[in-house]
Amino acid sequence: MKHPPTVLIVDDVPENLRILKEVMDALDCQIVVANSGERALELLERTQPCLILLDVMMGGIDGFETCRRIRVHPLHKDVPIIFVTALADDIGRGFEAGGNDYISKPIRIEEVRSRVQHQLEKFQLVNELKALTSSLEEKVRERTADLNLVNRNLRKEVNERRYMQDRLKYLAQHDFVTQLYNRDALDERVSYLISGIQAKTTEYIPYFILIDINEFRLINDSCGCIAGDELLHQLASLISELTDPQRDFCARLSGDKFAIVMSKGGDQAVESFFRLLQQGIKDFSFAWDERHFRMSATQVAIPITLDMVSFEQVVMLADEVCYSSKKSGVRSRIVKNAQDLAYEEHRGNLNWGLRIIDGLEKDLFEVHFQQVRSLIQEEPKKKIEILVRLKDEENGGLIYPNDFIRAAERFGIVSKIDRWVISHTMQQLCEQPSLWESIDQVALNVSALSVRQVDFAEFIVKQLKHNQLDGHKFCFEITETEALNNFADARRFMSVLHEHGCSIALDDFGTGFSSFAYLMDLPFDLIKIDGMFIKDMHVNKIHHGMVDSIVKLAKMLNKPVVAEFVENQKIVDALQLLGVEWGQGYFFHKPEKL
Repeated sequence: MKHPPTVLIVDDVPENLRILKEVMDALDCQIVVANSGERALELLERTQPCLILLDVMMGGIDGFETCRRIRVHPLHKDVPIIFVTALADDIGRGFEAGGNDYISKPIRIEEVRSRVQHQLEKFQLVNELKALTSSLEEKVRERTADLNLVNRNLRKEVNERRYMQDRLKYLAQHDFVTQLYNRDALDERVSYLISGIQAKTTEYIPYFILIDINEFRLINDSCGCIAGDELLHQLASLISELTDPQRDFCARLSGDKFAIVMSKGGDQAVESFFRLLQQGIKDFSFAWDERHFRMSATQVAIPITLDMVSFEQVVMLADEVCYSSKKSGVRSRIVKNAQDLAYEEHRGNLNWGLRIIDGLEKDLFEVHFQQVRSLIQEEPKKKIEILVRLKDEENGGLIYPNDFIRAAERFGIVSKIDRWVISHTMQQLCEQPSLWESIDQVALNVSALSVRQVDFAEFIVKQLKHNQLDGHKFCFEITETEALNNFADARRFMSVLHEHGCSIALDDFGTGFSSFAYLMDLPFDLIKIDGMFIKDMHVNKIHHGMVDSIVKLAKMLNKPVVAEFVENQKIVDALQLLGVEWGQGYFFHKPEKL
């Protein structure tokens, strides 16, 4: 008789435990509860759970740390863990900690049961496959005396094993919500086609089609994740009906994006499909909670050409064509040949992501610095801010951050630049002891994406120790808006760096919509006023008033102030009258290579 699977529910709120237990009672499961991460770790050995529902925010160790400790245990490293959270930002952190899935609060009964059953099925199949494999090996050793009987039994068991392997392969290659192929399977398919193109064995030019559902976020956020999943499922069925399974490879690329690889037929086949899809979406209506929603989609297609060498490059180009089409209000677009795509790359900077990646791999980035001067008295040592530049391979000139930082943020690789700048800055300062001794403080900018990464503060600490540098000389600048939009992440980031002597500056102050109460709770050390208010404050009364207000606020908080974009003596005089302590700009020092 098969025993029901054991599910461990971990939450420090009794009401949450009661609700989840009631939801799970309808499933054939044995329920065990723990009111803390520590208690959950104690129960692991005795209960041997098949699945863990883990709350994020708890007293003691939180859900992320509990998950990490479970994953390092050899007996429980494969147990599926589903995070239960009310914050969207926790989802990415949960997957990084080792989680398999997530459930949003407030919970929906159907969502909980569906996700739990899916993870239990996968876990059961994996364990049965392991058991069968072990059993097969043992039986081969024991039954050599009777080969006929062994072969008969082995054929049966091999068939069972093949079925389970096929089932696991299906789960590994298909999206749980839409039943279409997932991103990994799409990567494999596109990479295969690229290999054929490079080897010149492909008869037709394949097309990569990207479909972006414009209303998905509205429905998902307003009606809930269950509604969003159902919408994706229905749209996936619609797209599948319009494609040719012998020619087209359909997949869910990410949240609200679908992708189709059309292996033959050329742009005429793409145009025909686009017409059918437009009409299909026009006739489609999504019903939920007695409401009806009309859909629209942005659809773009690009040829997979000889110049494309990776799946990531194809997706990046298609995504940027889709992004530029959305901005210009175009819902349907086909790039018909490589020359058009090359022109779009030149015109729309589609290849910025690739240039940044090349810059990191080929060390084309450079570390520059600009001095920060005291407006009150002469300082014996200098303060500097580190600036990054990208060398242009074609003409040897320098490309400034304004040209590539937004692209880096859009493609999610700005944190790689942050890490490069920090590691190379510290390495150069370590190798130049005389320069290091002449500096009182080094300011480094960190991006929003980096602040959100769990291990980024630890990366900085590791670099300090590796290069044997004093953390008291470093100041890390985060923007005001980012600090308040990601309050918990920013506070943790600041706290870790403060423990190692580093200081924190609130950068671009005045451009966001700060809450004074939040500012009092953030452990920052100085304020940098955004240059847009500084550069004309001597002739713009409104900007002068803004600077005056920010300085008064800083005085109340007992924080020093740095003014950026100081370009002439009149601005210096105005800042000194307001009591600003530090100035930075071309009037004092033009940036130079470190």
